[in-house]
Amino acid sequence: MKFLSSLVVLLLLFSCQPQKNASDYEADLIIYGGTSAAITAAVQAKKMGKTVIIVSPDTHLGGLSSGGLGYTDTGNKSVIGGLAREFYHRVYMHYQTDSAWKWQKKDEYGNKGQGTPAMDGENRTMWIFEPHVAEQVFEGFSKENELEIHRNEWLDRESGVTKENGKITQIKTLSGKTYSGKVFIDATYEGDLLAAAGVSYHVGRESNATYGEKWNGVQVGVFQHKHYFNVNISPYVIADDPASGLLPEISTNPPGENGEGDKRLQAYNYRMALSRHPDNRVPFAKPENYDPARYELLARVYAAGRDDTFEKYDPIPNLKTDTNNHGPFSTDYIGKNYAYPEASYEERKDILQEHIDYQKGLMYYLANDPKVPAEVREEMAQWGLAKDEFTDNGNWPHQIYVREARRMIGAYVMTEHDVLGAKTVPEPVGMGSYSLDSHNAQRFVTAEGFVQNEGDIGVHPENPYSISYGTLVPKKEECTNLIVPVCVSSSHTAFGSIRMEPVFMILGQSAAAAASLAIDQGIPVQELSYADLKVVLDEEKQILTQEK
Repeated sequence: MKFLSSLVVLLLLFSCQPQKNASDYEADLIIYGGTSAAITAAVQAKKMGKTVIIVSPDTHLGGLSSGGLGYTDTGNKSVIGGLAREFYHRVYMHYQTDSAWKWQKKDEYGNKGQGTPAMDGENRTMWIFEPHVAEQVFEGFSKENELEIHRNEWLDRESGVTKENGKITQIKTLSGKTYSGKVFIDATYEGDLLAAAGVSYHVGRESNATYGEKWNGVQVGVFQHKHYFNVNISPYVIADDPASGLLPEISTNPPGENGEGDKRLQAYNYRMALSRHPDNRVPFAKPENYDPARYELLARVYAAGRDDTFEKYDPIPNLKTDTNNHGPFSTDYIGKNYAYPEASYEERKDILQEHIDYQKGLMYYLANDPKVPAEVREEMAQWGLAKDEFTDNGNWPHQIYVREARRMIGAYVMTEHDVLGAKTVPEPVGMGSYSLDSHNAQRFVTAEGFVQNEGDIGVHPENPYSISYGTLVPKKEECTNLIVPVCVSSSHTAFGSIRMEPVFMILGQSAAAAASLAIDQGIPVQELSYADLKVVLDEEKQILTQEK
């Protein structure tokens, strides 16, 4: 009888406790996003004994690294350390196996990379790879570290962030799931979590006056790559007749004054994996809403004598490419992404579909239209979408190249002065080395009545540069437990260099190290001792500085 009485009391006590809903989750660290930065962050947190949940709107892991950008923009590879270097080492190990070479013999691969061989035997790293191989590596990280990943979970951007006393306590997704944590990381390309948390950010180009820069804002007449019209081409439906109206894909707005800020973004595109193996090639299909007239500008480029169509069909293993934008009219859908960062999910879907229709139509046009030179069409006949890539998405990349969306305005703002070596960067947590690289932001009509592009920048730093911890954290008064390794606090020009996938992996790892220490010490991420953080980053073989 006494036993039964005790049991009743225990049951009553248990029933009075608040019951955790099956859709409520809790961990030390909540990471929002499925990018390469999200994975390295999760692995590092697990190494430091923290519980972690990745809340990913994506189904596939790795973001653009597994989404078509296999011809890695590395810059100086000596400053890539930690888990980022481990990623490229695992890619190297994959391609040491005979089974990795299904469509091409290993000794027939040209081993062309950016600045160094694609396959660096001395350092046992490989910088050029097929999309599915990258995804396999990220999935391997996940399995080995027993990462908890909730896929296809989209942040409720309207009311899904709960804050108390300047801290995020919980986020909610559209499916109704909630995630409580001590520290949160926004590892998305869009910066959706930081925006929903009320953290300051910028979209577009600042004026040069904002940070005393040279290469920010509008840059009419600045041509540093090959992505401009190098001969006079009429923008009008009937050549030289303004009354006939403008051809498609040309803005009706004036470009603005050089150096002034605007809301324009550098163009997005999809980094297609193309194949030239006849058994692994899917011909370019004609889109339902295909209209050859929208590519008339390209026909005029060809008629003017340009023939450099295939210069950015960069080779990756197994007779495939990472195909990028090249020339004045190519896969970049210039001027069509301005609304993307702030757009709703449904609006973003429409913007993405417009990009897909444009780019698929372009490929069909190149392969079939009689206005395209015969030699180009003949070469295009050798290419198609790679049949063994993106197999659940019609062989089309699952990730668009969001070259720039929101950028946080945080505790420290990186500018071109930091990147170009004019300043000493405080509290470094990683390094970058790539050029200040911006794709075109607009296509307009010049005062002389010709078509021209604007926004393309390529200024190379003399040396690698450090990236400050303050670049990853918001201002303390805005949020004390959020770290942002992708949409970092930087100007448009500085972000043009920082925005490379190896750097995102580096910053993801450093962000998680900082988050773990802040959790251990129970302090805001802004109050973390840099000396404590540096000890961990040194142990993890992150490269923080380099003697000039």
